[in-house]
Amino acid sequence: MKLLGTKGPSAVGDWVFRRLLSSTPVYDAFHFSQLRGDGPLGRFVDNAGVKTMLRNLREEVAKFRPQLVVSVFATGAGAAVHLKADQPELVTVVFLTDSFAHRMWVHEGTDLFLVTSDMAAASVRRYWPQAPVEVVNAPVRPGFYEAPAKREARRRFGVPDDAGCVLLMSGAWGMGPLDEAADALAAAGYWVFAVGGINKKLARRLEAVAAARREVIAFGYTDRIPELMAASDVIVTSSGDTCREARVIGRGLILLDVVPGHGRENLMHELELGNAAVCSPEAASVLGTVRQFLADHPPAEEGADGVSGDAGRVSAASWDDEFVVALTKAGVVLPG
Repeated sequence: MKLLGTKGPSAVGDWVFRRLLSSTPVYDAFHFSQLRGDGPLGRFVDNAGVKTMLRNLREEVAKFRPQLVVSVFATGAGAAVHLKADQPELVTVVFLTDSFAHRMWVHEGTDLFLVTSDMAAASVRRYWPQAPVEVVNAPVRPGFYEAPAKREARRRFGVPDDAGCVLLMSGAWGMGPLDEAADALAAAGYWVFAVGGINKKLARRLEAVAAARREVIAFGYTDRIPELMAASDVIVTSSGDTCREARVIGRGLILLDVVPGHGRENLMHELELGNAAVCSPEAASVLGTVRQFLADHPPAEEGADGVSGDAGRVSAASWDDEFVVALTKAGVVLPG
């Protein structure tokens, strides 16, 4: 949004996007008919966004003179292709962070699309059948590969070893009534890490729940997510980067159906990957799903040495190496 301009356009864009997300029927209609469906309103939004962003992007490129531009959001993908028209030596790569592409992600002339599944690759080629696409693992920050064992993580937060423990969050924006869910989980005997993200109103409500229930430990925006995941038995969250991080640590997922449009596509993909369930964003649904999921997937015990025995923990992989290999396979050669 900042590339749209520091004042008017970025503020308007942010406001519009948040309002759309808060109205599920409207956003679903816009996403599936205009973005996925390549409708006239979707094309107008894309063209307007690219036109507004391009001047600012050119200024940034002039400062740093990069050889490679990697776009991780849809409007950036369109702006980068227009930039390449003026600088043909520039290599442009799109990393599709969603599980399924819509029209704004795909512009002919892009040197390479990086996706994390064959399904995502097929969705890109819906709009450009000859698109150069490579499938790679999802990049996850090193801290999640280095997370502590469950017993050590619980010791840091004062959670008993034998307690059921749930990490409750919903992305950086903190969408949904997490405070009600935290209260219901604690009343049922679970310890709860409740993360409000940058949603200050939600963070205050979570703090109020924590003040009334010792089993609830509240956070606003925090960089301790690897520790919180390691200490938990299951992660309740909306779909997105959190899911990839939880899979690295080896925790099961309960997906809050709170993000319409692309969020529903991401949610279905996580269900397809397994070790996941879905619930509605109401306290009763969250509690019931947590109970059933943990009954079906009882947490593994730690070994005598304190090392976590949880099944599913993913070994560390060098995404940097995969990135270079993907560029090479696609015939993209960086100068220098």
